[in-house]
Amino acid sequence: MAARPRAVARVIQPTPVIEGAGVRLRRSIATATLDYLDPFLLLDNFDSDDPDDYLAGFPWHPHRGIETVTYMLAGEVDHRDSIGNAGMIGAGDVQWMTAGGGIMHEEMPRPGADGRMGGFQLWVNLPAELKMTRPRYQDLSAARIPEVRRADGAVIRVVAGEVDGVVGAVTEIYAEPEYLDVSLPAGASFSQPVSRGHSAFAYAFEGEGQFGVGGDPGDRGDLDGEPLSAPRMAVFGDGDEVRVEARGHAVRFLLVSGKPLGEPIARYGPFVMNTREELQLAVRDLQDDTFVWRDDAEWARSRGTWSPDARSR
Repeated sequence: MAARPRAVARVIQPTPVIEGAGVRLRRSIATATLDYLDPFLLLDNFDSDDPDDYLAGFPWHPHRGIETVTYMLAGEVDHRDSIGNAGMIGAGDVQWMTAGGGIMHEEMPRPGADGRMGGFQLWVNLPAELKMTRPRYQDLSAARIPEVRRADGAVIRVVAGEVDGVVGAVTEIYAEPEYLDVSLPAGASFSQPVSRGHSAFAYAFEGEGQFGVGGDPGDRGDLDGEPLSAPRMAVFGDGDEVRVEARGHAVRFLLVSGKPLGEPIARYGPFVMNTREELQLAVRDLQDDTFVWRDDAEWARSRGTWSPDARSR
C-alpha cells in the first residue's frame, strides 16, 4: 500500500511573549490558538540581535513532570542545575533535560560575536508512570548531531529519530520523538516517514516552502501545498509521511513528531502533572525544600529561590 501523505490541518502564527526575567520569544504551542499538541506542551523560538531582548535570561527555577529540549542556532547559554550539571551550549548544540520528579536549573544567555541569540525550546510531556522519575540531563555538542546530505542539496540534522538509516543523537525517550532540522535549497523536495497516529508539526524559521504536498487531490486540504513563510508552524493531520517542497525559495524548518500520551494534564507554570492535587504537592515540596532529587536542601537554597508567582519556563 502506498504511503499516505499527511495533510496540513492548521497553520499557526507564533505569538510574541515575554518569559523568564524578561526574554522576548515567539511561542507557537501553549497559546490561546494552540494550547497542547500531545505530547508537546510548548514551543518557543528565540531570535534577536538585540541583547536587551534576552540577556535577563531564565534565573533559577523548577520543573517537574516534563522534558525540556533546547536547540541552539546562534549565541550561547550557560546552564546549571540541581543534579550537578553545569556548562555552556552554543550554536548547533542540544540540551535534552528530563525533569522527572523535580529539578531546579537556570539558563542564562550570552550573545555570539555578532550579538545574535537564536534557537528553540520544546517541552515534551511525560506519562503518569514517569512523572516522578529520576531527572536526567543530555548535553550534546553540535559535532555529535549527525547530518544527512542528499543529492539535491537537502541537509538534515538528526537530533532524534532516523533519516536514511542515520539515527539521531538523542535516544531512549518515551515519546519516541523525531526532531529534525531540515534545510532545502530552492528546487529541492523532502519526504520523511512519520508513524501513523503520532502528532507532527513543522516550524518554518527561514525562507518559504510548500508543506503537505503530493497527496491524492480528493484527500488534500485547503492548506496543502500553499506557501508557508517563516516564521510559521504547520500542524499535520494523520498519515504515513510528511512531504515538503522548496519551489521558488529555499526553506529551513524543524520537523518534530512524537507519540501522544492520551492522558489528562494539569499545568501550573513549570509543573505539568495529571491532577490538581499533584500540582499542589509540587508547590508544597518546593516550599518544604523536598522538591529536588539531590538530597541537599542547603545546596539548593544557596543558589537562589523561586516563588510560584515568578515568571519562568
